[in-house]
Amino acid sequence: MLLAGEKWAARFEGFQREAWRLETLPQYLMPQEAEEFEAFRDGARVDPATVSNEYTDRLRRQVTQGKSQGRVHVVTRPLSDYLRFEFHHYYKAHSLAGEEIRILDVTNRTNPLGEAQDFWLFDSAEVVLMNYHSDGRQISREVFDGDIGPFLERQRIAVEESVAFEEYVKGLDL
Repeated sequence: MLLAGEKWAARFEGFQREAWRLETLPQYLMPQEAEEFEAFRDGARVDPATVSNEYTDRLRRQVTQGKSQGRVHVVTRPLSDYLRFEFHHYYKAHSLAGEEIRILDVTNRTNPLGEAQDFWLFDSAEVVLMNYHSDGRQISREVFDGDIGPFLERQRIAVEESVAFEEYVKGLDL
C-alpha cells in the first residue's frame, strides 16, 4: 500500500511509543525546501532555538506524551551541501525539540548496513519503505508487507554504530 497525504500524516499522530527512521542518501530533493536550501547556500542561517513549526511542535508534544522519535543518517565526508543544510536548518532545531538524531559516518569504514534503503519504523511493528531516485527525488512511500525482523536489526545496528548528532557536529562549520 502506498502512503500519501492524510494516510501518511496519520502515522505520525497515531504511533504509540516510537517512530524511527533510517536515512542513507547524501541529499533529498524536496520541492518545498528549494528556496530555503538556496538561501542557505547564499549564507542565510536560522537560529535553531527559535524554530517553531508543525514538525517541532509535534515533537515537543510527543515528548510530553512519553513518545520518542529518532533517526540515524548514514553519511560520508565531505558532507554534501544538502547535508550541511539539513544538519543546520533541520537537525539542530529538531534535536532541540526532542528528536533523537544520530549520525553513522562511514567515510573510512565499511558500512555496517550495506545497501539498506531508507525506511520509517513505527512502534517496532510497521515498516514504511521510503523509495527515492538515486538523486534524492522521492518516488513513493510504501507499507512493507513482510517480516520486519531485518528492519529491527538494521535499527539496532544503526543506533549501536552511530553517534549522537550533537557530538558529531561539534567543531563542524555548518
